[in-house]
Amino acid sequence: MENKAICQSCGMPLDSDDVKGTEKDGQKSNEYCKYCYENGEFRHPKMNLDDMKSNVQNQMKKLEHHEYAIQKAINILPSLNRWKKN
Repeated sequence: MENKAICQSCGMPLDSDDVKGTEKDGQKSNEYCKYCYENGEFRHPKMNLDDMKSNVQNQMKKLEHHEYAIQKAINILPSLNRWKKN
């Protein structure tokens, strides 16, 4: 199975440049999406893991994803770079 790049903050697939965030120099980020990261900074720097879990759940419900997919997405969040415990 091919390893697909996902946002290391919310888990969204980074399958096109349109959804990638930007670095300070304007380059596209290969690590974060545009909803989480802009101009080299997190758009919501005070967000914590629980906030992100709620956000992901709400957005996926709006898009009518199955509960299984929503739970799977929430379960991977703690392993993403932004939320990993050092």
